[in-house]
Amino acid sequence: MSQTLPQAEANAEFRQGLMFGLAAYGMWGFFPAYYKLTDTVSADIVVSHRVLWSVLFVGLFLYLRGRWPEVREVFRQPKVLMGLSASASFIAVNWLVFVWAIANNQVLDVSLGYFINPLVSIVVGLVVLHERLTIGQASAVVIAALAVVLQAVLAGGLPWVSLVLAVSFAGYGYVRKVTPVKATPGLFVETLLLFPLAVVYVLYSLSLGDDALVLNDPPVLLALAGTGIVTALPLICFSSAARRLPLFMIGLMQYIAPSLHFLMAVYVWGEPLDQTKLMTFLMIWGALVIFTYDSWRRYRRQA
Repeated sequence: MSQTLPQAEANAEFRQGLMFGLAAYGMWGFFPAYYKLTDTVSADIVVSHRVLWSVLFVGLFLYLRGRWPEVREVFRQPKVLMGLSASASFIAVNWLVFVWAIANNQVLDVSLGYFINPLVSIVVGLVVLHERLTIGQASAVVIAALAVVLQAVLAGGLPWVSLVLAVSFAGYGYVRKVTPVKATPGLFVETLLLFPLAVVYVLYSLSLGDDALVLNDPPVLLALAGTGIVTALPLICFSSAARRLPLFMIGLMQYIAPSLHFLMAVYVWGEPLDQTKLMTFLMIWGALVIFTYDSWRRYRRQA
């Protein structure tokens, strides 16, 4: 019995981690559908609301869980605060482009950006951390780069939405990796740092006569208020999953969200999938197959 009990507990932890991970990436996958509810509002106003409501809901969550000391500790560490200032800048750009792309029916480009993201993260590790690439990683990055170049040549321009989303999120991931702070307190401090800018921007928009508070459209205002919850909840689930699952499995799960983006873009909103874009996706998917197999093989060796 003494041998089977730890195994049973480990299996239970694994199942819980799996459920939390599926919940997190599932919610992230349906983000475009949620932000279709706010597509009558300009992206800059939506992001301002997202910052304001995130401060409220994430702050309330931390208060109810008795985790305010973690927040105070961040403000006692200038280096951590500087790191979160950088990550806040990356995530603000990411949110703005994401919301703009949803409102302008470019969900396929959003999907492509998050498929490219793991490969951009490899390049960040190579350039910033001087990590050595395996043959599989190098092959995946080269194929992805060729896919982007071919789309630029054949479609007459770079897929800038995809590239900005991939680069900004990879930058955000790198900064958060090297900044010693937990996920939820880190998110709260990031949004708190953006809070004054969001308030000033909303007040400025009101002074120009814009309905920045969206008081004339209660359903949209309710959706904007909900951005605080939909920002915090997946992150909380992800943190719970990351503590219980091996990194390789977390890496596999990250493809759930862009896959849902792709399916909804094509089959729900009817975005055109021309031959050039399809070829780009096929090349990126091929690169991800190589990257995933290489990661699995290294994971097995380490295990």
